[in-house]
Amino acid sequence: MSSYEYRPIPADVTARLRERDDAGLTREPFTDVDGGAPLRCCLARSVPGDSLVLVTYAPLRRWAEEHGADPGAYDETGPVFLHARACGGPRHDGFPAEVASARRVYRGYDKRGHIVGGRLVSPAPGHAADVAAAALDDLFADPAVEVVHVRAVEFGCFHAEVRRPS
Repeated sequence: MSSYEYRPIPADVTARLRERDDAGLTREPFTDVDGGAPLRCCLARSVPGDSLVLVTYAPLRRWAEEHGADPGAYDETGPVFLHARACGGPRHDGFPAEVASARRVYRGYDKRGHIVGGRLVSPAPGHAADVAAAALDDLFADPAVEVVHVRAVEFGCFHAEVRRPS
């Protein structure tokens, strides 16, 4: 398997989202009593007592701006949890096992920012990394695929962006 680049929401983007999200709203922080919220700023789970904010995010928008693309109707928005204040980002390299080990949808986008393929991934215990790698290898085998977004199946929430190695 190739070594892919796994990207959480960049720190400069999360800083802007905390002030005004992609719906144009300012969201109020709250204390996470139970923990376990999937944080997109650091690709980890929250712990009880963390101060969080739930914001609206359009993940394809930044990629499209960076690449001069117009994703049109594919410029969808959805909810993501962030630490209410800047955090240190991911504490690991690669794709976190807790993200890879659950059912996910991997969506491939072309240079226009349009969906060109997708894979539903339901890994068996102990095989998450292999299943995730196979899905990415399969999607990136199509030369039209420029970027892959990983999303939750049940809620459609964005988890991470995956790019080919630089």
